[in-house]
Amino acid sequence: MKQHLSIIAAAIACASLPACAGDNAAVVALAPLPARLVIGHRGASALRPEHTLEAYARAIEDGANVIEPDLVSTRDGVLVARHENEISGTTDVASKPEFAARKTTKLIDNVSTTGWFTEDFTLAELQTLRARERIPLNRPANTAFDGQFRVPTFQAVMDLAKAKTRETGRTIAIYPETKHPSHFKSIGLPLEQRLVDALDANGYRGQSAPVFIQSFEVANLKEIRQLTDVRIVQLLSASGRPEDFRLAGDARTYADISSASGLREVAAYANGIGPDKAMVIPRNAQNRLGTPTSLVADAHAAGLVVHPYTFRPENPFLPADLRRGSTASPSERGDLAAEISVYLRAGIDGFFTDDPAIGRAALDSFAK
Repeated sequence: MKQHLSIIAAAIACASLPACAGDNAAVVALAPLPARLVIGHRGASALRPEHTLEAYARAIEDGANVIEPDLVSTRDGVLVARHENEISGTTDVASKPEFAARKTTKLIDNVSTTGWFTEDFTLAELQTLRARERIPLNRPANTAFDGQFRVPTFQAVMDLAKAKTRETGRTIAIYPETKHPSHFKSIGLPLEQRLVDALDANGYRGQSAPVFIQSFEVANLKEIRQLTDVRIVQLLSASGRPEDFRLAGDARTYADISSASGLREVAAYANGIGPDKAMVIPRNAQNRLGTPTSLVADAHAAGLVVHPYTFRPENPFLPADLRRGSTASPSERGDLAAEISVYLRAGIDGFFTDDPAIGRAALDSFAK
């Protein structure tokens, strides 16, 4: 436990320094990643406030092979881990009188959004904030950690992954996602080169490096492919179209991208897809899991791995027949392991989960 805390403390110390190079020795990969991956979605976000070093460390402790930092930029161009650039839902910024005047309304991905935005804060300013639980009704226990943890830099997340690889003897991969890439490019804070430079400086190079880069947009992944040869994953939503397609007047949708022909096009620049899990197994009229689609088979035929999202333990996120206890309670947990097992039988190659301990148990049971 003492070593665990010292690793996080070292990463936090680096997180407060914009130019900190961190643990930039060659990345540690003790062995190739297994064929099926447990991916800690925003860390172990069912157990700790999301996108904190503590959530990532808990995910690794609970058996995740991979931790997922979503990346946005500060005003001074530092990549930090947040699910979106508006931070009032996951930090205590609204309680800080010194930042009250920063509250504003912006059009983000064609959605009018009011709040506080990372691109309006320097890293030093952002480091004065503390994380809080995003969905307290579903995860009331996590509110005990409100106000304790910082917003980590991407460098701190990489440092943690490498340190935990050495500590545990398991290769711990990272799965960064570029959030709102078209928006950040439009305001002069493009994410792509900064991300690739950070990976390169930390030894993440080549197809065997323990890293996957993901995005819901397409053009930025194609740009990243020209900058690096690490693995890339195209995220897919169950509805709508990529923001860069909308901006370019491209009428194609995620449904078009996920067709057999669309997946063959994806394979020209990516190594996998990250679909909404409903695209793999949709729910029926009774809100139970229905019949698997052809998506996994089509992706595999195109040479792509499939990592669906997101597997959460609370009843509101589960199929009706896998809910347990009081279904009226938003925090009651159901049988997440059973849901994951159904998807594993459908042939997926890994999955994003908010509770990696349950994911690890389900995968280990499936592999027996």
